Amino acid sequence: MADLKDLSAFVTVARAGGFRDAARLSGVSASSLSEAVRRLEARLGVRLLNRTTRSIAPTEAGARLIERLTPALGEVEAALDVVNAFRDRPAGTLKLNVPATVARLVLPSIVAPFLKAYPDIRLEVMVEDVFVDVLAAGCDAGVRYDERLEQDMIAVPIGPPVQRFVAAASPGYLDQRGRPQHPRDLLAHACLRGRFESGATPPWEFEREGEVVRIDPQGPLVVQPGAAMDLVIGAAVAGLGIVYLFEEWLRPHLDSGALEPVLTRWQQSFSGPFLYYPGRRHLPAPLRAFVDFIKA
Repeated sequence: MADLKDLSAFVTVARAGGFRDAARLSGVSASSLSEAVRRLEARLGVRLLNRTTRSIAPTEAGARLIERLTPALGEVEAALDVVNAFRDRPAGTLKLNVPATVARLVLPSIVAPFLKAYPDIRLEVMVEDVFVDVLAAGCDAGVRYDERLEQDMIAVPIGPPVQRFVAAASPGYLDQRGRPQHPRDLLAHACLRGRFESGATPPWEFEREGEVVRIDPQGPLVVQPGAAMDLVIGAAVAGLGIVYLFEEWLRPHLDSGALEPVLTRWQQSFSGPFLYYPGRRHLPAPLRAFVDFIKA
């Protein structure tokens, strides 16, 4: 019978589409994963992966094996996790996939008290702004906003129940260029934009009394979300243009007066993020503890 570690390594590599990405997801070196797959193929006498210099994809035999292995490995993990019920405290690893905004604005107030309450749980956080299949990414759960949730997932509110975007600029910039009265006025302003890893630059969306206005302004600076948001906020404070971000990102600068909000009557509110995970009967103990902690 093939070693379970080799089988798990094969599934991880196939889902990730490459040894390097699989290593990043699993925490096992690419060379170790490659050796595990080679060993499994030698043992079975069948090629499981087609390898090129650019990609890796399952063969027909590999795809059939993955189809049968996925539920079986899930049952093995569930069986091993049952042991946690006999412990005084749940233990194990919890892997979350979250966007940069959640990592920066939501998790800091949750992670510390959670890990203090459950010292035997190890938390791994992957930060990605593109929507991913949490299971294929090797994660137990993810955090996203409701418009990006899959229908077959269980969703639990996490963080603030309501959030909103705010447009703001330095008082000096607004004194010089004028204060916009309508979202379309931003087309005549220097706007500091964000761009997703996919290359998409989302439009700025405003709403007032049921009227929704979407615009695609231009400006001197475009950054990817995450740590680079500090760069775009700094540019706004320096008077380079108007920024449009979560209110929580801008709050310290709004309170200090370094930034002044504009178009306040057009601010759009929306529901906060959700923790989501597959709706299966058995939840791993670390995830179950985290869900209970969030609900409480």
